[in-house]
Amino acid sequence: MSPASTPSPFRQGSKAKAEDLSDSRIARLCVERGLKMTGQRRVIARVLSDAEDHPDVEELYRRASELDPKISVATVYRTVRLLEEKGILERRDFGGGRARYEATEHGRHYHLIDVETGKVLEFEDEEHEALMRQIANRLGFELISMRLELFGRRLPTPDTAKTERPKATKKTRGTGK
Repeated sequence: MSPASTPSPFRQGSKAKAEDLSDSRIARLCVERGLKMTGQRRVIARVLSDAEDHPDVEELYRRASELDPKISVATVYRTVRLLEEKGILERRDFGGGRARYEATEHGRHYHLIDVETGKVLEFEDEEHEALMRQIANRLGFELISMRLELFGRRLPTPDTAKTERPKATKKTRGTGK
């Protein structure tokens, strides 16, 4: 497989669908854990199930209100808090002063956060997992859980390097520039 055709290990974006509000993965978890599924909770569950990013409550509200204009931001906040209490959602703090959310049964993956844009890229890395298990074993532990969050800045590419302005190394005197 050529590098151009190699699939990216990153998942991004959202694919919420207004036409399909049937029971989502999160709605099924809610029912399994004894929650009553109102119409608005079903909409929020659908948006969360379809999210391929890590939306905050404001973004969840924006997406949910596209499907149900009567939904309130307070309902979204209450529902997110309830889903978090029931262990259906996990709160993530990637910086930027806002909590972001993802389903707890999202599979083992890690996060790379762009510190300039706040964008979160998910990735999987079997070599990293094997190394972490080896370290835990060497220290006399059985590894039961891992969490990895990397914070970085995108490296300049030849295309972006052309458009970036060079930074001055000295202050120019008297020109006002």
